Amino acid sequence: MTDSMNAILATKDASGAFSAKLTRVALGEIPDADVLVDVAYSTVNYKDGLAVTGRAPICQKLPMVCGIDLAGTVAESRSPKWQRGDRVLVNGYGLSERHWGGYAQKQRVNADFLVRIPEPFDAQLAMAIGTAGYTSMLAVNAIRDHGVKPGDGPVLVTGGAGGVGSVAILLLAKLGYEVVASTGRPETAAYLTSLGASRAIARSELARPAKPLEKEAWSAVVDSVGSTTLATALAQLKYDGVVAACGLAGGGDLPSTVMPFLLRNVRLQGIDSVMAPMPLRERAWRDLAQLVDASALKSAYRVEPLARVPELCAAILRGEIRGRVVIDVNG
Repeated sequence: MTDSMNAILATKDASGAFSAKLTRVALGEIPDADVLVDVAYSTVNYKDGLAVTGRAPICQKLPMVCGIDLAGTVAESRSPKWQRGDRVLVNGYGLSERHWGGYAQKQRVNADFLVRIPEPFDAQLAMAIGTAGYTSMLAVNAIRDHGVKPGDGPVLVTGGAGGVGSVAILLLAKLGYEVVASTGRPETAAYLTSLGASRAIARSELARPAKPLEKEAWSAVVDSVGSTTLATALAQLKYDGVVAACGLAGGGDLPSTVMPFLLRNVRLQGIDSVMAPMPLRERAWRDLAQLVDASALKSAYRVEPLARVPELCAAILRGEIRGRVVIDVNG
């Protein structure tokens, strides 16, 4: 075993300038934790884009290895929960914020953060799903738990060509829901229908000032955009509908009114993937293992080497990433 590894390390120089780039990190510098994981794959999420570019203060301490996801194999464990050779993954839990993350060839992780990779997934497929897909499953489960059934009407997925949206479409279609995808990229319409959407609508139909109430259109919504898109989706929800809100790619504001809540009995359900309790995580991954067709998923992701992370993180913030990007940390 070599005494150093490749990693995307965020630092500040003497002038206070932030940067995150590929570098060699000594293994002895990895912060201590119960389980050492030989990382195989990570992925690129919107939050990774914010962290690596420095567009938002995601990294709460420096130096920080970025990457909110990882999947690999246990190399060493001081915890009775995990043994050498166990296949594991981590989503969130402060990786890339307070704890060193997945853009590294090895990482030490709190034993309580780990989830066993479910059959039939391998580490690459687990990261093809990653935080985006796991968040999608949490959102879809929130819709199901609210009582929305496939026959109740179409489900809207905003940001349909992104990571969360792509997997949400796959899941909802597999469960028998009619899915309508919103996108700002008309060229992705064929891709969205290949995932299972019945049709695609232009982002501009939603990303506009909303009336307090509009014509009822959606039984439920998976929203990763926020701002005016979320406000319009709320105004168009059917009576007793639900929005599972899981992102803010369009902004963190919500220019809405209380009218949909008072007159249509709708619910705005927040989806937190970072600190979600373990039972919700394990349920989500069990459901993903049952619902995700690996062959269908292959059209929704590509694999890139660790060295490309900085440019990919910049691209995801510009809205240029379609589907999921898996990072081969050893590539």
